[in-house]
Amino acid sequence: MLECKNIYKSYESGGIATEVLRDISFTINDGEFVAITGPSGSGKSTLMHIIGALDCPSSGQYFLDGHDVSKMTDDELAGIRKDKIGFVFQAFNLLPRATVMRNVSLPLIYAGVNQEKREEMAGEALIQAGFDKDRYYNLSNQLSGGQMQRVAIARALVNNPTIVLADEPTGNLDSKTGDIVLATFRRLNSEGRTIVLITHELYVAEHADRIITIKDGRIQSDKKNEHRTIMQDNGKQKI
Repeated sequence: MLECKNIYKSYESGGIATEVLRDISFTINDGEFVAITGPSGSGKSTLMHIIGALDCPSSGQYFLDGHDVSKMTDDELAGIRKDKIGFVFQAFNLLPRATVMRNVSLPLIYAGVNQEKREEMAGEALIQAGFDKDRYYNLSNQLSGGQMQRVAIARALVNNPTIVLADEPTGNLDSKTGDIVLATFRRLNSEGRTIVLITHELYVAEHADRIITIKDGRIQSDKKNEHRTIMQDNGKQKI
C-alpha cells in the first residue's frame, strides 16, 4: 500500500547541499501499525513530510496505493492529502474559538459537504476517537490536552483516510494521558486502520507492531516489535 524505494532528500542553502535522507526503502501494508523513530536530526520528520505528500524526494520513488506520489503535481498531492491521509500533530492545530464539532467538520467544509452530512460524519469520527458526546459543542480551548488530541484524531478520521499519520502525538501530553491516546491508536488499528506513528520516544514506538529506526538519514533497523507480539500472545492465552 505504501512503498518508499531508494528515497534520497537533500536541501540546498548558500550553494551547499545537505543530504537528509539516504537510500530509504521500506513497505507498509494495509492494516499495519508502524512506528518510525530516531533521535532529533535523524531525518524522520523529513520522511514524514514525504509520506504525508507534504514534500517530494530529491530522488527515488514513493508509491501510495500503486500510484507514484513522487511524480505528482501540486494539485494531485493536495488530493492525496485530502482523501488518503489523516494527520495528527503534536500541537493539535485546532481552532481555539471553534467548537469541537466545527474543528472536526472543517475538512468536510473544504470538500463541499452539506451541513447535515458534515455533522453526521463528524459525529461518527468523534465516536471512533472515543470523545465524550457531551462536549461536542464545547470550544476547543475549553478542553484538556488529551481531549484536544482526541478531537485532532477525529478530524484526521473524518474523511475516512487510508492512512493515519501521527507526528509526535503525545509530545504535549503527560504520560498517563499519552497512554490513553496511544491506546486509541491501537484500537483504531485493531479496527483495520493503517497507523504510521513518528516519534523520538522509544516507549511510544513500542506501542506499534513494527519499528523502523532512522539514524543519520538512513534506516538503522526495521523489525517486528517482539515485546508487542508477546503482549498480544499473552492476551490471547488469557482469553
